[in-house]
Amino acid sequence: MDARLCIRQDAMTSAQTMLASVLLAAMMLISSISTTGCAMLTKKREPMLPPGTIVSPYDTTQGDVLWAVIPPMNESGTSIVDQLAIGDAIVAAAQGVRGVRCLPINRSIDALRTLGLTSGIQSASDAHRIAEYLGADAVLAGSITAYDPYDPPVLGLALALYARPGAMANASQAKLDSRSLTMAFSDFGTFDSLSFAGRPVSVVSEHLDARSHEVLMAVRNYAEGRSDQRSALAWRIYTASMELYTQFVAYHTIGRLIDEEWLRMSQQQRQSQAPNP
Repeated sequence: MDARLCIRQDAMTSAQTMLASVLLAAMMLISSISTTGCAMLTKKREPMLPPGTIVSPYDTTQGDVLWAVIPPMNESGTSIVDQLAIGDAIVAAAQGVRGVRCLPINRSIDALRTLGLTSGIQSASDAHRIAEYLGADAVLAGSITAYDPYDPPVLGLALALYARPGAMANASQAKLDSRSLTMAFSDFGTFDSLSFAGRPVSVVSEHLDARSHEVLMAVRNYAEGRSDQRSALAWRIYTASMELYTQFVAYHTIGRLIDEEWLRMSQQQRQSQAPNP
């Protein structure tokens, strides 16, 4: 009897030892998983980078200038272009300019229908009529010159900015001039700081082909602060999606337009400071 009791005690001791080993191993595994999870949670995250901001040259002491965007005409040679979607992208890009507010594109479409301009902007006077009707400082019209949604995408935009007389001038030029009191709205070309001879104040044309390394560098810069760099595509997501590529092209083209506006305003500033002969 004593021998069998000893065997049973030895067996129980071995089982307890094995159970303790299993429990210890399980606790160590749980501890390891917990430590790994905490390390993943406390891992240094990607720093937040602010996206680039376009700043306008206009005097905004009385508030931001107001633009109306006309849906761009399709001159790309392909019928698969969604003109309203590209128009919305242009509105979003213009709205993102510091110092500029932009009306929804539906407001411009309603104005075109009301004024009987269903074929779009055909002349500078059409643009000025829409600006006056909407109470906008300027009208942005344009066309789609190239469109290929397949990778690598291609999109071309041409934009023309028409300003109302007296709108979007430097602070020194925004002061009341007695000549403006006798001018009719249709008197284009009489006084440069109040009207612009019926021509757009600035015009830009961009053809952005994603096969170009220069364009890809611009896309990469645009993606900073706008895309997750840890994702599989990272910044190249803007060339993998035509919708996102359109956003980039609209932003880039609006940026070029604002560059032209800075140049125009600086030229006007120099002219206003030049001594009279």
